[in-house]
Amino acid sequence: GIILIAINPYKPLPIYEEEVIHAYSGRELGDMDPHIFALAEEAFRQMVRFGKNQSLIISGESGAGKTASAKYAMRFFTTVGGCWGDSSMEEKVLGSIPLMEAFGNAKTTRNDNSSRFGKYLEIGFIQENVTGATIKTYLLEKSRVTFQAKEERNYHIFYQLCASAPLPELQGLGL
Repeated sequence: GIILIAINPYKPLPIYEEEVIHAYSGRELGDMDPHIFALAEEAFRQMVRFGKNQSLIISGESGAGKTASAKYAMRFFTTVGGCWGDSSMEEKVLGSIPLMEAFGNAKTTRNDNSSRFGKYLEIGFIQENVTGATIKTYLLEKSRVTFQAKEERNYHIFYQLCASAPLPELQGLGL
């Protein structure tokens, strides 16, 4: 299959903006520089052309930018195909990611917000329009539940809940 190797520059670059999405939309793979949008366009066109499910597998080490790449692919699909019946679908799907990350991310020696979960994101389409998405997670690093290196911390949400325990709105939770 087609493989794209990307690196996380650890700083924002102007290569994921809407005009770049439109530049890759409708183009054949190989017409332009390798990019997550080129792979998303190829998967999108294959889905539309043949009416068959497509997959993008995004893999890499901690901090490599896998979640960001998935967000960029989702943004591509919603920009190019639109959203069926709900123009805020992208915001709803992408808006749920920080909550999921709060439960599944941890501080490691290499990354302040490293995911401890694998994610399977299934995007639903009617014709070319995004209709919704389902995100399934699975715990990858069970060892971090019981052990962590000296400068690491486990799941952010527990630290945030404990730090917020004195707030009046959380008093009834028994933290």
